[in-house]
Amino acid sequence: MTPTPAPTPWLLRWQGLLARGSDGPLANRLSSLAGLVLCALMAGLPLVTRGGLSLLILSCGLLWLVIALKRPSSGSLGPINAWILVALAVALVATGFSPVPKAALHGLFKLVSYLGVYALMRELLAEAPRWWDRIVAALLAGELASAVIAIRQLYGDTSELARWADPNSVADGTIRVYGPLENPNLLAGYLIPILPLAVVALLRWSPWPQKLYAATALLLGSSALFLSYSRGGWLGMVAALASIGLLLVLRQTRSWPPLARRLFPLLLAVFGAALLVVAITRVEPLRIRAMSLLAGRQDSSNNFRINVWMAALQMVQDRPWLGIGPGNTAFNLIYPLYQQPKFNALSAYSVPLELLVEGGIPALLAGLGLLQASLRRGLSQLRGESSWALPALGAIAAIAGLCVQGATDTIFFRPEVQLIGWFCLATLAVSEPRSASRQPAAANGQQPIAHGQTAPSTATIPSEPGASGPQPANGQPAASGPQPNVILPDPWA
Repeated sequence: MTPTPAPTPWLLRWQGLLARGSDGPLANRLSSLAGLVLCALMAGLPLVTRGGLSLLILSCGLLWLVIALKRPSSGSLGPINAWILVALAVALVATGFSPVPKAALHGLFKLVSYLGVYALMRELLAEAPRWWDRIVAALLAGELASAVIAIRQLYGDTSELARWADPNSVADGTIRVYGPLENPNLLAGYLIPILPLAVVALLRWSPWPQKLYAATALLLGSSALFLSYSRGGWLGMVAALASIGLLLVLRQTRSWPPLARRLFPLLLAVFGAALLVVAITRVEPLRIRAMSLLAGRQDSSNNFRINVWMAALQMVQDRPWLGIGPGNTAFNLIYPLYQQPKFNALSAYSVPLELLVEGGIPALLAGLGLLQASLRRGLSQLRGESSWALPALGAIAAIAGLCVQGATDTIFFRPEVQLIGWFCLATLAVSEPRSASRQPAAANGQQPIAHGQTAPSTATIPSEPGASGPQPANGQPAASGPQPNVILPDPWA
């Protein structure tokens, strides 16, 4: 007996309102257009001006709106999308009760625009999973360009690099590259989530030119991140690469005997930690930057952050439940009332603390809920056989790296970094933990549905596969047994 499909949540019932309208030639190519726009956006993150990024981000939101109106929703929201909506609701309430509502409204608009990019990524990956590899290829292209520019700076005029050398720091004299992003910490934050995705691309892509492309991006990206001499960036890189390595080992050894399956990853982690300790003690630049972490207030960078954190905590104490509203514009208007003299800041320099400042305790809880749902979805791939397994593990490692860096910096809120984080969440939202997954016809190499034919039900933005699977268009039960691979063997075909 065919199970009854779950009712569509009322939040999603507006989707598909124009599904019965006539389709023009452009309507049949919406997925390809969306993929091209997303590739342009991801490749241009470090290179395009803020005006150009704003235009691409707005285009993504409008494209998703058109696609959502043309395609009806199927299934439930799913945990990741549900937590995103909770975070959006908290931001909306914080904006309404903000002491600077106009500034908070500006921050809310930026958040909604980023969610439009996430929604388009989510829709595209659910409809045509082969675009995951193409978006990653575009992301690696921007990373390669940034890494080459950053490394090239070491052989040019170093007078510009000198402005990032702090004479009051124990690391005085260190030359830090920043590439096209004009900020070493921003360059590091941009590279952190890309490195584990490059590892996944290296493992997934079959032709040797594509493997060479991914390996070059991984090598140059790691080198540029190291040369940025960003302490948070280094910690994030270690966390991201260690996470992807450990997750791959856990997945590869899942069929081993229980004792060996538990001991081998532990021994590998101990060996990696020992190598890291030896490198810190033997390599002078590493030792100097590591010493600056332990210098406390004696290091100017540490002292600056501590003073900003103390002022931000006072802001949280005054508005613990509603915050001041989202966005750095609201922060810049309220922070001067709490700051200590000579310690101007553009943010709270800590992602959890920034969430507390902007939206209070509910915003932090929503962020933690989203993190928990994402980790749970990604870790479910350790024992599954879905072709989304490697992308999901790469996304988890990228998020781990961003979390480590985000503990002492708010580079994550810059679009060059945050949009990569939304791409990782979109990857996790469409990943299917089961060994056999259902996918649209376009993902299986079939021809697109022509105008006038009945199209199968496809997932739209807020519905996640596996939450309440879509039913076949003919009303018959889905065929049992393994299904075709979700992602095409040749990812760039």
